[in-house]
Amino acid sequence: MKAVGKGVTLVELLIVVLIIGALTFITIPKLAMTVVNLGRSQTGAERMAAAIRHCRTLSISNASTSPQGFRLNMTGPPSGYTGFQIVNVQTGAVIESDTIAENVTCTGANDFVFGPLGNRTGDTDNLTVSGGGKTYVISVITSTGMVKCTLQ
Repeated sequence: MKAVGKGVTLVELLIVVLIIGALTFITIPKLAMTVVNLGRSQTGAERMAAAIRHCRTLSISNASTSPQGFRLNMTGPPSGYTGFQIVNVQTGAVIESDTIAENVTCTGANDFVFGPLGNRTGDTDNLTVSGGGKTYVISVITSTGMVKCTLQ
């Protein structure tokens, strides 16, 4: 009786392994970049919310020396801000400044002004942060100055 070969040869096995390796080499970096871009908008929104909270904290903690409060000004064109500055309203001194990540777009409110009690004065509009397919809205409750960052 003659034996029937039902296995695969070493060459066939190596070809399959090479094809799977090539597909993995191409696919994994694309997936990783997608995940990175999704995280950038969240990080950008959280950084902006933290900066607005910091501006409010400065207004409260320096109420006796700066009774007019502090302002966070967005810098760059309204179609996509490139950064922000925290300014002492009374002296006009820039306390802090930072930039916004390249793949993140910020639009909306151009400033956030906080009085000595931590309340927001002036405008009541929101800041929209988007990138990587996600959009976050940063809003400030006028009476208390509480900053909210919500996913849309």
